[in-house]
Amino acid sequence: MAMTTSLTVATALAGLNALLLLALGAVWLRNYRTFGTNLILGLLAFAAVMLLENLLAVYYFFSMQMLYASDPVAQQAVVVLRGLQFLALLFLTYVTMQ
Repeated sequence: MAMTTSLTVATALAGLNALLLLALGAVWLRNYRTFGTNLILGLLAFAAVMLLENLLAVYYFFSMQMLYASDPVAQQAVVVLRGLQFLALLFLTYVTMQ
């Protein structure tokens, strides 16, 4: 079964989220090695969990797309949620890189 446009967009957003999380994780790992604070360790844990969640989402979009295939409203909701996560990570990446 071919992916719908909505699921393709959701998959692309999850991939972009993973890339942003890799960049954030690299910065936070470098900062943790320098400063060693619990706050930065918490940020690293956040990045790791969110990265895992986004990679699993991409896996499920490809392997189990039938979960969303019958309901266009569910597909649109997934796109909106992935888009909101992307915006949040974009803002976080911007301020982290400053």
